[in-house]
Amino acid sequence: MTCLRDGSGASLLSEMIPRRVSIKEESLEGYLRCPPEKVFPVYAMGVWRPESESVVSVSGSGDPIWDAVREEAKLEAEREPILSSFLYASILSHENLEQALGFVLANRLHNATLLATQLVNTFNDVITNDKAIQRAIRLDVQAFKDRDPACISYSSALLYLKGYHSLQSYRVAHALWKKGRKVLALALQSRISEVFGVDIHPAARIGEGILLDHGTGLVIGETAVIGDRVSLMQGVTLGGTGKDTSDRHPKVGEGALIGASVTVLGNIKIGEGAMIAAGSLILNDIPPHGMVAGIPAKVIGYVIEKDPSLTMKHDASRDFFEHVAVKFKGGSSTGVQDPGRSCGSA
Repeated sequence: MTCLRDGSGASLLSEMIPRRVSIKEESLEGYLRCPPEKVFPVYAMGVWRPESESVVSVSGSGDPIWDAVREEAKLEAEREPILSSFLYASILSHENLEQALGFVLANRLHNATLLATQLVNTFNDVITNDKAIQRAIRLDVQAFKDRDPACISYSSALLYLKGYHSLQSYRVAHALWKKGRKVLALALQSRISEVFGVDIHPAARIGEGILLDHGTGLVIGETAVIGDRVSLMQGVTLGGTGKDTSDRHPKVGEGALIGASVTVLGNIKIGEGAMIAAGSLILNDIPPHGMVAGIPAKVIGYVIEKDPSLTMKHDASRDFFEHVAVKFKGGSSTGVQDPGRSCGSA
């Protein structure tokens, strides 16, 4: 690591490094020789302090998610010394998951007019004073770890996955929207869309334990509602129709699985546990645990899992499709399977 000039940041940073962090000394040597503002400008203007007492302060062994994130960061810093300063600034220098997440999001979303220092204060003040968000950020990261095979660790979701970043940034924007700070909420929505390619209106209501897999091209409208434990793939649109300003966006039930590039238009109800095949166009309500596909989509079967979002199985069994093909050849073009006969997988 090279520095543009000598500075006095090394002694201050040395004092800030927690003694309990087991990182090889040489792995931080390059960072300590550089002024902190050359690497992470947020620290050059002081460490964040909450404006009011936090509702919940979770740290240490009382938070297994945060403990796992820290241990993973320590190991990665030892394995990849080039990332040690990044891992220290993003994870190891913070007391809890809330502060680390606020720092990560601020450094992803800041620009010339939305300064990182301002954003980190906003994110941390919102997150550390909202129990619902504190619960959601943990259930969401668990969802990414459990359901996305490309997510190799909790820390990788926190640091690198833009689906997770965009979802948690939305949660802050939503909290601001509910508090009447709508202009700031809309400014965050704009930055989230620019940086992550995900457009979620801050007034939309989204449950917890959510997976936004990849996230790219995802659009969620103002009056949309998404239940708990839902998984959405890239390119999904939960949009409205016409110029009506009333309740005009889809309502997605708990445990639903929505495949890539699915378009749902209007105030349509997606039943709990439903599975929508990739590329489908949804214009009508979908029954609970219904499996739908096509343009426009039709019910082609029923899902046996309570929450197909948890299994992430996007394909039906070969036997099921052979059954549909036989019915079609026999003169039935609806492709609707008897609810009593379930498909092998979702």
